[in-house]
Amino acid sequence: MPTPTTTGYQLLHSPRENRGSAFTDEDRRRHGIEGLLPIGVNTIEYQVARTFAELENLENDLQKYLLLSDLQARNETLFYAIVMSDPARFMPIVYTPTVGEACQKFDHIFRAPRGMYLSFNQQGRLQEILGNWPQQDVRFIVVTDGERILGLGDQGVGGMGIPIGKLSLYTACAGVPPQYCLPIMLDVGTNRHDLLEDPLYLGLRQARVRGAEYDAFIEEFVQAVQTLYPKCCIQWEDFANINAIPILERYQNQICTYNDDIQGTAAVALAGILGALRISGEKLSDQRFLFLGAGSAATGIAELIARAMALDGVDLAAGRQRSSLFDINGLLVDSRTDIAAYQRPFVTSGPATNSFVDAVNAVRPTAIIGVSTTPKLFNKQVIEAMSAINDRPIIFPYSNPTSRSECTAEEAYTWSGGKAIFASGSPFPPVSFDGQTFIPGQGNNVYIFPAMGMAIYVTEATRVTEEMFIVAAQGVAEQVSEESLAKGLIYPPQSQILEASLHVACKVAEYIYDQGLARAPRPKDIEAEIRAKAYRPVYA
Repeated sequence: MPTPTTTGYQLLHSPRENRGSAFTDEDRRRHGIEGLLPIGVNTIEYQVARTFAELENLENDLQKYLLLSDLQARNETLFYAIVMSDPARFMPIVYTPTVGEACQKFDHIFRAPRGMYLSFNQQGRLQEILGNWPQQDVRFIVVTDGERILGLGDQGVGGMGIPIGKLSLYTACAGVPPQYCLPIMLDVGTNRHDLLEDPLYLGLRQARVRGAEYDAFIEEFVQAVQTLYPKCCIQWEDFANINAIPILERYQNQICTYNDDIQGTAAVALAGILGALRISGEKLSDQRFLFLGAGSAATGIAELIARAMALDGVDLAAGRQRSSLFDINGLLVDSRTDIAAYQRPFVTSGPATNSFVDAVNAVRPTAIIGVSTTPKLFNKQVIEAMSAINDRPIIFPYSNPTSRSECTAEEAYTWSGGKAIFASGSPFPPVSFDGQTFIPGQGNNVYIFPAMGMAIYVTEATRVTEEMFIVAAQGVAEQVSEESLAKGLIYPPQSQILEASLHVACKVAEYIYDQGLARAPRPKDIEAEIRAKAYRPVYA
C-alpha cells in the first residue's frame, strides 16, 4: 500500500488510504491526524480480530453484509484483509447468496455510494459523467442494467449490488488491485410496479427502455469507456437474454469484453464436468447433456462444451448435438415453432415432451444441468431416472440463490443412492449417506472471472475469446486433488481460492501471450509477474 497522498481529516475518510487505529504515532504527526483517533495503536491483525468479534454478534448474514460494506467504504485494506483471511466463509456474505437479499432491499438499506450510476435520462452526456470517477486508469468495469439479477429478476437500480460484489471478488480471489475496478449501474428504468411506487426507490421512475433507444444508450456507454479507459475490460452482468446475447455478439470482437453469465458460467460448468469425468473415468466426447433451462446460460455452456469437444477432434456441429435443451414449453425439438436463433444449434429431432423426466428417458443424458432459476424441478423421479441410466450420474443444479436451486445436495445424494456426482450454484453443507460423507462442490463463477481478470490485467489483453474460457476451465479442473475427488468434491476448495485463481490466471495469460492478444510485453516468468502484481491487503 503506497504512502497516503491526503492528510488530516480527509485521510481518515479515504477508504483506499485510511488505516484507522493502525496509524502509528509517527504517521499521525506526519499526516496531521493527531487527536483524530484514540491514542492506542493497533496492528491490522488486531483490527481483523475486532471486526471478527463484531461479526459474531450479528444475527444474520445481511447484517454482516452491511457491516462489511460499511468497512469497505471506510478502510478498503482492512475489508480485504477480512475477506481474504477466510474466503470460504466470507464469499457467501459479500456475494451470493446474501447479495441477492441486499439487491432486493437496496433502496431501504442504501448507505454510502459506491461506483457509478449512469441513467438513461443522461444520454448524450455519458462520457462527461463517467469522467467524474476519480480514478484515471480503470481496467475493469462490471456493469448491469438490473433486469435479471441472479434468479430474482428485475431489481432496477438495486441490481448495483452485483457489480460491487463481483469486483470485490476480483480482488479477494485473484489479487486484482481494487483501484482499477469500477462497478456501474446502467439505469434504464424498471418494469416492477412495486419499485416504481416505493417512495424510497432510488432509480429512474419509468418503464424499461427497449429497442433502438436502448441499443444507442449501450453504444454511447461503450464508446465513453473506450475513450476514457482504453485498456478497460467490460464485464456484462445479469442482463436479460433479449439484451445479453445481442450485446455480447455486437462487441466481443471489437473490444475487450465478456459476459460472465454466458461465458463465465459456461467455463465453471465445463470445469465441473472435467472434474466429474476424473471421478467417472469417462471421456468428454462420450457425454450427453440435458439442460433444464434454454436461455443464454444454457446455450453458453452447451457451446463451450462443444468447442471443448472440438479440441479433442469432434466435429463442432456434432458436439453441439450432444446437448439438448428443455424450457417451459418442453424439449426443444425441430417440430417447435418458438425457437430463437441462438437456441437453434442445440435443437434435436424426436418427439416433443413437456415432462422433464420423460426428456431424461428420451435423451438418456449422462449429465443434467439446471439453469432454470426454478426450484425443485430435479425431483426424485428425475434423479432416480438419471441413476437408472448412469453408474455415476452428473447432477448440476446451478441456479442461484439457494432458494432457486433445482435440488439440494442431500436430495441428489439420497435419491441417487450415493451415486451422484454433484455440484450446485449455491453452497450446500456436507451430506452423510450410507456411511460416507460427501462434500458438495459449488459451481461458482468465482473460479473463473477473478482469474480471467487477473490475466487480462497483467497482459493488457485486447480481446476475450471463447478459447480463453476453455483454458480457464481446464486450469480449474486440474487443481482438484485425488483426496477431494474421493469426497465428491470436483472444484478446488474455496479456502484456497487465491492460489487456485493465480494458477488459472497463469494459464490464461500464457494463452493470451501465445495468441498475440496482449498489449503488455511478455515477461520471462509469467507466474512471477502475476504474483508480483497481485494485491495484498497490508499497510505499507
